[in-house]
Parts: sequence; C-alpha cells; structure tokens
Amino acid sequence: MKPAPFDYVAPATVEEAVAELARGAGDAIILAGGQTLMPLLALRMSTPSVLVDINRIQGLPGITREGSATRVGATTRQAMLLTDETIAAHAPCLRQATHYVGHHQTRNRGTLGGSLSLSDPAAELPATTLCLGGEIEARSESGSRRIAADDFFLGAYTTALTPDEMLVAVRYPDWPAGSVFVVREVAPRPGDFALVGLAAAFALDAGKIARASIAWFSMAGAPVRSRQAEQAMTGQSLAGLDLRAAAELAVSETDPSEDIHATAEYRRTVGVRMFQRAVGEALDVRRAA
Repeated sequence: MKPAPFDYVAPATVEEAVAELARGAGDAIILAGGQTLMPLLALRMSTPSVLVDINRIQGLPGITREGSATRVGATTRQAMLLTDETIAAHAPCLRQATHYVGHHQTRNRGTLGGSLSLSDPAAELPATTLCLGGEIEARSESGSRRIAADDFFLGAYTTALTPDEMLVAVRYPDWPAGSVFVVREVAPRPGDFALVGLAAAFALDAGKIARASIAWFSMAGAPVRSRQAEQAMTGQSLAGLDLRAAAELAVSETDPSEDIHATAEYRRTVGVRMFQRAVGEALDVRRAA
C-alpha cells in the first residue's frame, strides 16, 4: 500500500516545528527516525494531514551535561547511546537498554525521543527512562515544560504530550557513584519485541540498598514501576536480602496481558525468575551473604 496524501514540512527550528503542530490542529505528526511511523503510513494505519520532519533542526540531537544530569536531545540516534562516553559514565543503564533495542540498522535511524513519544509498552527505552527518574522536556507555542517520567507514560502508545507539543530532550539525573543497574529481557529472538523486560537501579551504601528503582516493560499497558518492592528493598542489607520475596512482590505490581506470544501467567513466572537471577547477579548477593 501507499500512504494517504499529506503535507510535508521540514522546519529548521523548534519554533517552526511547534508552529506546524499547532497548524495541524491535532492532525499533524512528527517524523524523527521513522522506524515505526513509515510502516504505519504505508499501511494507512496512520493518516496525518501534516508530516513534520524534525531531522534538519540544528541542536536537537546531542548529549550534554547539565549540572548533575545528562541531557539527551530528542533526535539523538539510538546508536549514539551505545558509543557516547557521557552516557557510559553517567547513564550506563541507558546504554545497557539500547543493546536490546531493535537491530544495528534500526538503531542507526531510530531516536530516543521517537521511542519515548511512541510509548510502546514493549519498548526498552521508556521503561529505562522511568527507572532512572528521567524528565522529559516538551515544547509548544505556549512555551516549555518538564514532565517527570512517572507522569509521562499514560498507557499503550499514549503520553502526556498534547497534540501541539513535541519532545525536545530528556534529562537523566545522576545516580550515586557505585550504583548498580540491571536491564534484562526475554524475547523470541534478538531484536524482537520483549515478552518480559526489566530495568532496575540500586544505590548502595555500606552493604545496604540505599535506594531502589524497578521498572518493567511488556508487563502492563505502559512501563510500570514496582513501588512496593522498591520500598521493601530499600534499607535492606545485601546479606539478608530475600530475592525470591522481592521478585514476587515486584511482579505482583504488574498487569501482564494475554496474547498469541505468551500468557499472563508465563510473563509473571518469567518475571520472577528473571528478577531473581538478574538482580542477584548484579548485586552479587551470594557473595555478600
């Protein structure tokens, strides 16, 4: 099939881009990497009246430091997350997650902003952003605002962005030195959509967990945090940590779906085992005990 007719614009600035979104009156859509959008257009599952190509906007891609946070521009290619030294030093969890994203070819075009704006419940980068306490910078003709990741992902393919807003960057606050990060997933093949996925971060202090953040993908209609498990693990010593109990509590806070790929029970069972193994290895619990 071929896409339905649409107007194509390639703004040179963010201001021009948001003006086009406003002109589209809810029927305009942004083209960044296009790895999801182009197939949807071809199948006429998406039929916008205006396509706003933001790839020519200077300053929109890039990775910089802002105080105690790392700022990643919206059109930063996913492949750059794997090689950038700032990401490696200050947001290694993001780098871990990107290894699971798609394939080499798609990562060369796919963008961080595109993945977060799509809010696919099976995607790695939204859940990792949620885990790390990321903050989304959004822009419209009315001005700019920052949205906590906790408030950004509203459901499957649904975010807090309004139709006239675009995501311009994501800020990742630093975690304490020595923090431990875990990203793990189970998928039919490398690059396939995850059946179960986990992103977790733990700040350690004197053999205890000082802070915990646990997020899941493919375990609900949107990336979801296990807040009760986070609270239960915080303050515990590694030597006395009951990983089985923590895993079961964390999975109990999810709401996995039934589909042709896996049952909800399968996802829960795999989630518990994945959590036990991955978090146990990352925290080196056996050695601590």
